[in-house]
Amino acid sequence: MKYRNIVIYWLLLGLFMVFIQVIVGGITRLTESGLSITKWEVVSGTVPPLTEAAWEREFDLYKDTPQYAEINEGMSMSDFKFIYFWEFIHRFWARVMGFVFLIPFIVFYLNGWIDKRLIKKLALVVLLAIIAATFGWIMVASGLVQRPWVNAYKLSLHLLIAFAVYGALFWAYLFAADIQLRVLPSNHNILKRNLIVFTVLLVVQLFLGGVMSGMKAAVIHPTWPDMSGSYLPGIIFDLSQWNVDNFNKYDSNPFVPTLIHFLHRNIAYILFIVGIIFSYKLFRSANGIESRLFSNTAIVMAIILSLQVLLGIVTVITSIGAIPVLWGVMHQAFALLLLTSVIFLFFIFSSRK
Repeated sequence: MKYRNIVIYWLLLGLFMVFIQVIVGGITRLTESGLSITKWEVVSGTVPPLTEAAWEREFDLYKDTPQYAEINEGMSMSDFKFIYFWEFIHRFWARVMGFVFLIPFIVFYLNGWIDKRLIKKLALVVLLAIIAATFGWIMVASGLVQRPWVNAYKLSLHLLIAFAVYGALFWAYLFAADIQLRVLPSNHNILKRNLIVFTVLLVVQLFLGGVMSGMKAAVIHPTWPDMSGSYLPGIIFDLSQWNVDNFNKYDSNPFVPTLIHFLHRNIAYILFIVGIIFSYKLFRSANGIESRLFSNTAIVMAIILSLQVLLGIVTVITSIGAIPVLWGVMHQAFALLLLTSVIFLFFIFSSRK
């Protein structure tokens, strides 16, 4: 039994570390630090520059990037060290997570502490983590040529993969902890279908949120409930704007950022309504069953969803000139908390013996 508890605490530590990594990733993005390190060095990149000469070499490499030429030309060494710090921490934390996960996994496996079914779930976590790391470099590389920042679509995919790593690890934790109910509400099949609808909307919203962040779309329309004086921006109805070139070169005009911003806002309204209705149904379904888990989860989910909407509004209206790091990161963190509640419910619906 004590070995099982050790495994559970190890998985909890992993969840905490992935959550922190998502937060650091958000800070890295909002401080435009992601392109400060121009090379991908798995081993030697573990140690930051330690001498002034080493810092000068790193700075010279950064000066060859479009971001420096078009946005940060003339920046000081101290400013460069600031953005370098966040990208370094983001990469370093990823390496630490790898060691924290891999070494105990080998020990637990060799000692037979891990259930074979759990091993399969952890294998998925490893696969997704490798994809996340690989795609992270692909994303960074997209900003080292031509564009002065990373590609917004690739950024959003990287974010979704990171969320998938967290989700797969959380599912493995729930499995290892053997969290389940002996009795489910009589309408649990209906609730599960409602949850699927909510989840589809949530995934779409997460992708749009990542794209919106990558395009800095909030900066273009930092007002609410209107978008710079109009609920329906006229530019999105201009058919001449709807072409592949505009979607590819989204930073050349405000059409695509405005479109993404409009979609992100309005899907948020739909998601909020669907989520509150679902939470209410979930809360009512707890009557008559032996556990209050459903009612408690419904309350928590409704609170997280409401705070997420408020954080989104605050982030938008304070994005004057730049996206505020604090509000942007909190908005991203609550998105992950909302996803946590969704995965928890899916597990409960699916795990009854």
